[in-house]
This record gives sequence, structure tokens and C-alpha cells, in this order.
Amino acid sequence: MDKVALRYLLRERRALISPESHGLSRPTRQGRRAPGLSQAQVDQLLHRAPDTYGRLESGRYPNPPVDLLEDVARLLGMNEHEWVALWRYALGQDPPHPLHARAGEAVPGTWRLALDGISHMAYVSDRSWNMLAYNEPFTGLFPERRVPSNIMRWMAVEPEARSVLRHWETAWAPLVLPQLRAAIAADPEDPTLCGIEKEVLDDPSAARVYESASAYVHPDGGERPVRHALHGPGWVTVCAAQPMTAPRARLLILPFHSGERRPCGRPAPLRAHG
Repeated sequence: MDKVALRYLLRERRALISPESHGLSRPTRQGRRAPGLSQAQVDQLLHRAPDTYGRLESGRYPNPPVDLLEDVARLLGMNEHEWVALWRYALGQDPPHPLHARAGEAVPGTWRLALDGISHMAYVSDRSWNMLAYNEPFTGLFPERRVPSNIMRWMAVEPEARSVLRHWETAWAPLVLPQLRAAIAADPEDPTLCGIEKEVLDDPSAARVYESASAYVHPDGGERPVRHALHGPGWVTVCAAQPMTAPRARLLILPFHSGERRPCGRPAPLRAHG
């Protein structure tokens, strides 16, 4: 626990919440000049015992429960960055899930500018694999430059994908479909993911792989064979990352290597030298 950082985080967020916005009056007792909600008002709004929040803010609450952290974060209007910080300061670990269930549906518009500055194929998709933005090199992968609106659906069930993604049944489906299955396990009510799953189960080839899906494998660092619409057969190296402001959104950068055979050798891992 980092008591000092925890106190500053909670105090600063609490100061931004006016009591009046919750139907409460501003405390007027002598010496009470701090802005925002009082600690007692936080307890009142969260229906917690007196001094529950005070113990948390002061670092006197070891191992606070998940529901308390969630209630405090939502009341204080925390964003996903602050939610992660709250967990790290209070419990010394990252949260098991985003604060907001729909986190990852949108990313800052500046990512479009960033994509335009990348020479390799690159795109950003949301938590349900809907395409949010992509650069010009990425369009060249597809016949007639038709970029799909949902990249997971395209990879999973579109007939066109099976000509672009070489060796689809052995090199792509066993890695792609477990990602879909893991995403649905985390959010079984997502209508986009459920719709894709239905299409997968209606497709005999995809269903066979999906129903026997092994453990989820993150795509980062993988090399997979493709048939580029402009450059012919080759391989893409999957470089996967996540915009920090949008948990569960995805940034994919796909360097392309021309040729039937897998490229030989990989760059050495990046390590800092002290």
C-alpha cells in the first residue's frame, strides 16, 4: 500500500464532487474549508458505516474489498487510469477488470493521426473488434481495399478471409477463435460478440475449431501467413498493444514480409541496459 499516493488521489477526486450535486449541503462546521464532499458524506452516499471511507483515504483500511473500491471510484467519477492507480495504491496490484463495463468502445481521435504516421499496416479496434481507425497500408491487404467493419467477424466467418489468411484452419482459426471465446466469457451480454459467435457456430469449419478451442493465446509477437492483395503471399508479424485510455481496445501493427516461407530470425528482445 502506498498511503501517501492513495490519500492524494482520493482527496483530489473527492474535492471535485460538490455536495449539492448529490442533494447534500456543504458542511459549515468551524475549520471545515476543504472543497467537495466530506469523508462523512462519502460514507453517507455509499451507505457505509461511519469512518469507512476515512480509513480508506488515510491508509488505515488493509485489504479493502472490491465492492468498496468500485463504489468509491464510481462516486468520485474516476476514469480507467485512476481506477488502476486506486488498486495499485490500495492493494499493490492491478484491478481484475475495467471500472466501466463498456470501457474500450472508443479511443481518442489522436490515434488516427498516430496510425497515419506508421508505415506498416496498422489499425485500432474496439473491445468487440469493431474497426475504429486504420491507415492506408492496411487497406492494401484486402481485395479492392475493402476493410471489414468488424475484424473478428471477418477473420472468423467471411469466405474472403480464408483466401487472404493463408492456412486459415491451422494457422489462424486456432489462434483467433479462442480470443472470441475468452471475450464472450468475460462479457456474455455483448451483442456484437454474441452475434459473431452465432455465425461461427453456424459455420461447420469455424464451429469445429471454436468448440475445441484451447486456452486463449494473445496475438502479440505471432507470425502468420497471409496473401496480400497487392504483394502476394507473405507473413505478418503481429505487434499488439492497448491504448491506455481505453482498456480492451486494441492497436495492431502488422509488419509484412514477402515470400511463401516464414521469415528467418527475429530481432533480439528490447532490454534496457543499466
